Amino acid sequence: MPVEMNSIAGLPMQPQTGFVPPSGGADGRASAGNAHRRIRVEDKSIINSKADVNQLVPFKYKWAWEKYIAACANHWMPQEVNMSRDIALWKDPNGLTDDERRLITRNLGFFVTADSLAANNIVLGTYRHITAPECRQYLLRQAFEEAIHTHAYQYIVESLDLDEGEVFNAYHEIASIRDKDEFLIPFIDTLTNPAFRTGTPQADQDLLKSLIVFSCLMEGLFFYVGFAQILALGRQNKMTGAAEQYMYILRDESMHCNFGIDLVNQIKLENPHLWTAAFREEMTGIFRKAVELEYRYAEDTMPRGVLGLNAPMFKEYLRFICNRRCQQIGLEVMYPGASNPFPWMSEMIDLKKERNFFETRVIEYQTGGALNWE
Repeated sequence: MPVEMNSIAGLPMQPQTGFVPPSGGADGRASAGNAHRRIRVEDKSIINSKADVNQLVPFKYKWAWEKYIAACANHWMPQEVNMSRDIALWKDPNGLTDDERRLITRNLGFFVTADSLAANNIVLGTYRHITAPECRQYLLRQAFEEAIHTHAYQYIVESLDLDEGEVFNAYHEIASIRDKDEFLIPFIDTLTNPAFRTGTPQADQDLLKSLIVFSCLMEGLFFYVGFAQILALGRQNKMTGAAEQYMYILRDESMHCNFGIDLVNQIKLENPHLWTAAFREEMTGIFRKAVELEYRYAEDTMPRGVLGLNAPMFKEYLRFICNRRCQQIGLEVMYPGASNPFPWMSEMIDLKKERNFFETRVIEYQTGGALNWE
């Protein structure tokens, strides 16, 4: 039976009768040779699977499903956070120093578009090439969380009555932000290119490289200076509403990073031929460049010491994080002896040490049966 096409998106759809499991990877195209055979666990693979991507079970990658369930349990929305103290502090001419205001606006200038880039990478790129439905399920949840994060930054910008044009165009106009985005975009473009297909060693290495950059460097390194800065403000009882939202975003991003690392390691396990010495050397160079770019961003956002922080402290912090990411995916440690100057950041990432989101407010969520559809 020919594969029916969605007239809107031009995407292959499941035939109405006599369904045939796909045999072309993630695009869902059918192969008559596998007709009427139910999917087995051993049929599944993270990439280049011949199995039907629409059959979630039986689970092979239960870790991905468990991460999806955990992410759903962490749901939150920006409007639930009270911004009245932040607004009063921002309007007070003596409430914040010029350096603190610079830090906040530059911070938002990076994040307002970073999570949009992250969502584009998931929806238009990664999701197309991952052929394990358990992993796809988590990616769908992750994409929604990226939307919540973009919403949160917009909510902070709106609450403080900042110049929206200035903040949202910072990734074009501020060199330290633009340089980070320009570093990321080629890796995002690899996956979002409609012509890109996995299935060859070179293409599969390109996919693996982009996934490592996305999880270990974008979400696992480029976000951490910004998180530490805003959370340091919150620790001094400043911008407490923004800091609360950043804490929940950090929690989400920590889970995103961990999922991405698990995804990378599973691809390595199933495709050991991709993890060559030349590939590892290339990744080490990419990691080193990312550390340099993020340190330049730290220098730009904090040209002088502020909040008990300074740029040199972040040099050590970034090296510490880089070492951790290297260890997590099996690369050699790049900065031996680097230590964490911000141990309180580790406590915030540890979910067991975070306070319950609902301890400070009562929220009524409508159930499906109670929704007003008018």
